[in-house]
Amino acid sequence: MSRISTEQVKHVANLARLAITEEEAVKFTKQLDAIITFAEQLNELDTENVVPTFHVLDMKNVLREDVAQKGLPLEEVLKNAPLHQDGQIKVPSIMGE
Repeated sequence: MSRISTEQVKHVANLARLAITEEEAVKFTKQLDAIITFAEQLNELDTENVVPTFHVLDMKNVLREDVAQKGLPLEEVLKNAPLHQDGQIKVPSIMGE
């Protein structure tokens, strides 16, 4: 017995704004049913003493301490800007006139 219907596949495709044919809906129904069957096999595993894993490798974020530092002087920053005015960098307008 199928765990997902063709109508459900069509509904999800519609929600995702995907246009699928009737043949694709039937194909995806079979594929998704196989995926659901495989996933249900995980329910048979005894995970009572298994510690949850967040990442397959023992990795931790290595972040520097967030400390405020003095930035570059305004004059030095503006040297690299092709256009500037009143201490601000000018950029081309992206909005209509």
